[in-house]
Amino acid sequence: MMPSTRCHRLRPGWALALAIAATSTALCMSVLAGWQRGGWLSERLVWMAIGVVLVVGAHLLPALCRSAPFAVRSVGAALWLGCMAAASYGHATFFLLSQSHAEAFRASMSDLTVVPIHRSLTTVTAERASVTTGLAEADARHCIRDCPALRVRRVSLAARLDALDTETAEIQRLQGIEDGNAERRNAARHDPVTARLASLCGLAIEKLDLLAGLAFAAVLESMACLLWWIALMPDEREPSVTGSRDIVPVETTMSPVTTPAVSPAEPETEVTKLLRDIACGIVKPTVSGIRGHLSCSQAKAAALRKQIVSSSL
Repeated sequence: MMPSTRCHRLRPGWALALAIAATSTALCMSVLAGWQRGGWLSERLVWMAIGVVLVVGAHLLPALCRSAPFAVRSVGAALWLGCMAAASYGHATFFLLSQSHAEAFRASMSDLTVVPIHRSLTTVTAERASVTTGLAEADARHCIRDCPALRVRRVSLAARLDALDTETAEIQRLQGIEDGNAERRNAARHDPVTARLASLCGLAIEKLDLLAGLAFAAVLESMACLLWWIALMPDEREPSVTGSRDIVPVETTMSPVTTPAVSPAEPETEVTKLLRDIACGIVKPTVSGIRGHLSCSQAKAAALRKQIVSSSL
């Protein structure tokens, strides 16, 4: 009996410990989500208080309304559903915000190639078009006088055009590196499990993050409700212990009964005989035992038992 009793006592304790841990976790998430929602400090405090009330209500309403009347339980069920939805929404907000922070951190820690500062390809292309036009005009001019200066201009424009072609090729190479950095940054930004699961399910990563956050919140809230239901469940041993206490005093009182000294002049009554038989263990000190021993009615057996109890006291 001792191991089973000890196990019965330990189960509510473990349930209470797990319930406190689950509720504390949910409260921390609601507080952080409320802090992120508000702008002013007063707004943040109000959002945090709302989250705390909703979480505590979602966790404790089923256990507190268990023994209430049907009308109260109906209202409590409606409020519980509202608290569960609001608390799950707040927890999903926390999950999405934490996921965005983790994405930014992973993106900043990704291995990227350093790209030097360069001009935009649009600017270089416009300048190359201007130089090409100038070179075409120089080639179209006929040398009448000042031919060396014209030749120098043609050579200068041709060299400038070659330099712009080289710069264009370099800019295109650097843009390819930047595109690769952006792809690696985007790949590192998302959680690898979420990214692969989204590709398998055919869903967008943002939509899958929202569904995962709602699922985690629902599981946490449901587990906390169940744990508080178990932890606050009334002890079923109390009625049996109370009933045994009502019976034991009669047995303990009647067990040490000794046969009173009967004077030779007094005749032996039914009460005296019953006291002697009870002391010898022949008859049980109960109404049914007395009735079966004397073959009498229920009322007479009850009256004799009262007389035995009063005489023993």
